[in-house]
Amino acid sequence: MTTSAAPIRTALLAYGMSGKLFQAPFLSAHAGFDLVGVAERTEQRMHRDYPGIRSYPSVAELLADPGIELVVVNTPSNTHFDLASQALRAGKHVLLEKPVATSAAQFQKLLALAQAAGRHLLAYHNRRWDTDFGAVRRVVESGQLGQLIEVHFRFDRYKTALNPKKFKEEVLPGSGLLYDLGPHLSDQALSLFGQPLSYHKTAGHYRVGTQVDDYFSLHLRYPQGLNVWLTSGLLIADPGPAYVLHGTQGSYQKGRTDPQEPQLLAGMSPLALEYGREKPGQEGRLTLAGPDGALTTQPDPAAPGNYLGLFDAVQQTIRDGAPYPITNEQLLWQNELLEAPADWSFKKP
Repeated sequence: MTTSAAPIRTALLAYGMSGKLFQAPFLSAHAGFDLVGVAERTEQRMHRDYPGIRSYPSVAELLADPGIELVVVNTPSNTHFDLASQALRAGKHVLLEKPVATSAAQFQKLLALAQAAGRHLLAYHNRRWDTDFGAVRRVVESGQLGQLIEVHFRFDRYKTALNPKKFKEEVLPGSGLLYDLGPHLSDQALSLFGQPLSYHKTAGHYRVGTQVDDYFSLHLRYPQGLNVWLTSGLLIADPGPAYVLHGTQGSYQKGRTDPQEPQLLAGMSPLALEYGREKPGQEGRLTLAGPDGALTTQPDPAAPGNYLGLFDAVQQTIRDGAPYPITNEQLLWQNELLEAPADWSFKKP
């Protein structure tokens, strides 16, 4: 997190939940960034938390400021393509919230704009730095489970009421659960396993009055018989483990234990000693076969997660030209998965 390069002068395009919890605290804590501005058309709220911030009355005025190098596009999903396009044309680097686009064609247009402008288009996929997923990645990369056969990633909630944010419930590009939580699950899977050979998609509309999908499952098929399921639902009253992996030499399961969002909601700094540490009793469960075939099960504690890792990568890419870990190839695969029609879809009458 220490750097001798000049801090990257950065502005947010919104100060809703994403800006308040997932971007501003890290841009403020990281020595490689100087958080200088935000676009707030009506109520100016950000200065209450960051008194030195400059509030721009419009996106156009923010983008016209030559002192701003990096713009965080953290607005509703259906605006991402248009606002990222404007920022790139204005000569800004862009850190783009998920989903980065609502089609592969849109994302390719953004890549062309970034190349023409000589600027970086970087995806904000913070869930790669979750505490729980960090443990999953470590177990997979260790090879302890042998040849992987079956993998399940789930992100479940129980929310019967429609979202009060109307744009999340209207039939718009990027609305629905698939484009809300699907990018998290698919990015994690693609970062571990790469592009699948084939896939099968199921979607459903189950809540009363819903116009958008509130359930999905993606079955990804890989070489050597690996099957990966990515599933999410808004009517899951008793969620099981978030991660389940079975291989020829063992199994692993892990709950959704990342504490960063509740810690940020409580006002904890990402620099605090306890930040990103899961609670005792939340360890993963690792079962391995010994040479004689006997099975042993042991707890598997996770190392602390921290979304500052993403901002390290952003700073190193912009200032040092380092490769960004969330690759354009992975993002194109993700968009192809998300935009593909479902093989089976249920809609409640």
